[in-house]
Amino acid sequence: MESSNSSSLEQTLQEGTLYRQVNTLIVAHLRDNNLSQAASAVASATMTPLNLESPPNKLLELVAKGLAVEKDDMLRGVSSSPLFDSGAVIPAGYDSIPVPRSAAVDFRQFKFLCIALLLHQFMNVARCARFSPDGRFLATGSADTSIKLLEISKIKQMMLPDGRDGPVRPVIRTFYDHLQPINDLDFHPQNTVLITGAKDHTIKFFDFSKAVAKRAFRVIQDTHNVRSLSFHPSGDFVLAGTDHPIAHLYDVNTFQCYLSAKVQEIGTNGAINQVRYSSTGGMYVTASKDGAIRIWDGVTANCMRTIVGAHGTTEAISANFTKDQRYVLSCGKDSSVKLWEVGTGRLVKQYVGATHTHFRCQAVFNETEEFVLSIDEPNNEIVIWDAMTAEKVARWPSNHIGAPRWLEHSPTEAAFVTCGNDRSVRFWKELL
Repeated sequence: MESSNSSSLEQTLQEGTLYRQVNTLIVAHLRDNNLSQAASAVASATMTPLNLESPPNKLLELVAKGLAVEKDDMLRGVSSSPLFDSGAVIPAGYDSIPVPRSAAVDFRQFKFLCIALLLHQFMNVARCARFSPDGRFLATGSADTSIKLLEISKIKQMMLPDGRDGPVRPVIRTFYDHLQPINDLDFHPQNTVLITGAKDHTIKFFDFSKAVAKRAFRVIQDTHNVRSLSFHPSGDFVLAGTDHPIAHLYDVNTFQCYLSAKVQEIGTNGAINQVRYSSTGGMYVTASKDGAIRIWDGVTANCMRTIVGAHGTTEAISANFTKDQRYVLSCGKDSSVKLWEVGTGRLVKQYVGATHTHFRCQAVFNETEEFVLSIDEPNNEIVIWDAMTAEKVARWPSNHIGAPRWLEHSPTEAAFVTCGNDRSVRFWKELL
């Protein structure tokens, strides 16, 4: 039975990979032949980026080759093999068509050192974590009000056979300047600056290039509990999601705060659990306690779209854009993870099979956006789905005592971290 399930799962993964390649070729063919409306429709329906490069007429070339082989087989009296035979090997790639690396595709075959490496423990609950945009650093925040900065290269040294019991210490900075628990963190997109938001109503700026600095060099005093933070890609603005129903936009240079001018028309009614900018800063998204997902114009701060009851009558607890800004991935306390089309507000995919009703946990993409990860609280597991097919492809014990409350994936490699009520932060990385 186990062998049969494994074969079925392998076939599902192979199908998903092949479908992505075929969809990319179709979209490129339509686009390059000036059928832009059709290309956009197919891209939207299949979640395929419109701007992927493909050699001219590649689809026609492959179809012609396939027809020639089929004709030759018929002349020789050879029957065609089934397309998805369990023993067949899917072609490695089609020239410049991006093919997922094995490290990003087959989560079932990941081998993790001790399942998840224990990085450090706080004195109280580990509440949040964030990778730097270049993937070189990791920041973690705790209910004990401390913030720790870790260097990813040192974490990897710990995973080597000769480094497991050695003197490698991945924590390179520890900051103390908040009076209440840390809720969220973010890195400046270009500079060595880390910002943190906490229940003490403050946003604090730390320069981690200075080895001896323990305190913030700048502080923004907000009027509410700061629940979530997001740097604008330029680094000139910071969005704060707070207990106030409208995100607070701060100019980093002047500390002036801006709010949407049309608050009454929007109909917001609840604290913001998470706020995130899109990759260009042209939009931002909020997930709120009133259950709505809202997409905002990054320049005017006007609400462009509201998805009311995105997760039924429960809180929307996380939301973030895909890299191409066409979709938003959200997570709610209704135990569902959903993918929404930004342009229409249409529900595109739903990922089910992970229960989360208690913590402000997240659903995130892996670094290639081929897989979605979230937390199953009752079973204390990490759950992974194929982003395109919504098929569940893996479940892993979290190794935390009690379910983790935060999950964050690296933007640059197949690695992620989990934070737990057991005060621990664990780093997950493929062991080659």
